[in-house]
Amino acid sequence: MNIALTAADGHRLAAYKAGPEDATRALVIVQEIFGVNRHMRRVADSFAAEGYAVVVPALFDRTERGVELGYTGEDVARGRALRGQIDEHKTLLDILAAAGALPAGAARGIVGYCWGGTVAWHGATRSSAFQAAVGWYGGGIAAAKDEAPRCPVQLHFGEVDASIPMADVHAIEQARPEVEVFVYKGAGHGFGCEERGSYVEGDAEVARRRTLEFFARHLGG
Repeated sequence: MNIALTAADGHRLAAYKAGPEDATRALVIVQEIFGVNRHMRRVADSFAAEGYAVVVPALFDRTERGVELGYTGEDVARGRALRGQIDEHKTLLDILAAAGALPAGAARGIVGYCWGGTVAWHGATRSSAFQAAVGWYGGGIAAAKDEAPRCPVQLHFGEVDASIPMADVHAIEQARPEVEVFVYKGAGHGFGCEERGSYVEGDAEVARRRTLEFFARHLGG
């Protein structure tokens, strides 16, 4: 269902919410550059089916409300333009507002994809709101690799991701040996999105299983 959130600076934003209200494990799920679209709702519902309460904040509401994009070149360009207008420090306020909407007392994690992978990293390094964080192909993580996570982190990258060179992945591994890093041979950016041409079903399933096992270890099974 759709809900409204209020960030610490007074900004109001929409969010998609799913899962049991009495869940003991909960997740903030962070969107790609395509908004809280059909794919992100499907991701949210899949975690909800595993017993998690989930909230997916609409980060684009900072600049334009109700954005749901597809995966054409035009959509990519528009998504990048929208992301470029948003202050990453305000994005952090939005994910903290989403965390506040999770069930009281639940163990809280964060997982993000694409842009959201970087936001999930910020959630782990710039706040103490989460007990575990997972990022899938977050392109901005290498630039923030010197920021120390305040919770366990797991990261997933595609070996042939045109926007995240392996040199960046190796730099992350060297700077943050405490972080679990997985690289998927032959996979590109967005390999976990079933609506993209880069989708790799086998790798997506392995990454999802690893993500669930990681959260089970750190948030409770």
